[in-house]
Amino acid sequence: MFRALAAAVMATALAGCSATPPAGDLRVAEANRFTSDRISVRVVGQGPDVVLIPGLSSSPRAWTSTTAAVPGYRYHLVQLKGFGGLPAETTDGGPVAAPAAEEIARYIETTGLKQPTLVGHSMGGTMAMMVSARHPERVGRLMVVDMLPFLGAMFGGSAATPESVRPIADQIRTGMMASTGTARDAQIRQTMAGMVRTESLRAEPIEDSLASDPGVSARAFHELVVTNLQPELSRITAPTTVLYVLPTGSPLNEAQIDAAYRGAYATLPGAQLKRIPESAHFIMFDQPQRFQQELRGFLANPG
Repeated sequence: MFRALAAAVMATALAGCSATPPAGDLRVAEANRFTSDRISVRVVGQGPDVVLIPGLSSSPRAWTSTTAAVPGYRYHLVQLKGFGGLPAETTDGGPVAAPAAEEIARYIETTGLKQPTLVGHSMGGTMAMMVSARHPERVGRLMVVDMLPFLGAMFGGSAATPESVRPIADQIRTGMMASTGTARDAQIRQTMAGMVRTESLRAEPIEDSLASDPGVSARAFHELVVTNLQPELSRITAPTTVLYVLPTGSPLNEAQIDAAYRGAYATLPGAQLKRIPESAHFIMFDQPQRFQQELRGFLANPG
């Protein structure tokens, strides 16, 4: 249900250079020098720093309309290696999200960003929460887009634990890795039909998911199912907004999904929870104006 997709790397937009470049240009230069075997980062725009993290099997194309519609910020576009056609560089066969989150935290420190805003969609929301909980001093504000702190609860119910849902996660991982050719193509198209209501906008996410490394995607989804961040939420000090939807085909009604999100984020004091109607998982695709309105207001409000 929450298997996110998105799309390709955006080109870096640099300001004109001078003998002594301003601090903003120095940060862009540092970003260009940053190297990692887990993530790549491209920078576009000028203004306060915002780190955009896409979801599973995704790349920064998911944010293209957003960055164009909400100018005045320096956007740091993260892409995980192994997703969206970007080759994987690690071969350890282990977790994907947690090591990538640590690299995002290292990127913030290495490039000298001063408490940037983190915006993460789906698995990107998981990584944004990881950075915010484990390195709270490095994050200014946090927006999570359609992601729960414990995805396993969607499979095992309110009493689920990482261990109780592990067999389910194992089965999903095995199935994803075994799916090839036309079967994989059909599975991805069917999944995307439930994640993007706007049919004309499904092509790019489908393309990027097909271009993702199946092993990396399978391991990442397994990790999401068995990772419970609820005990860590109280460590987050950044003002937080969570946007979410009533998932396509969900057996829950609106009141029930509202209650589920309130319960899931109960240990994060002050979190603002907002359900976006008439949208599937990719809110920025299905409700672009509403999403841009929410993001614009969030970025403009220091608290």
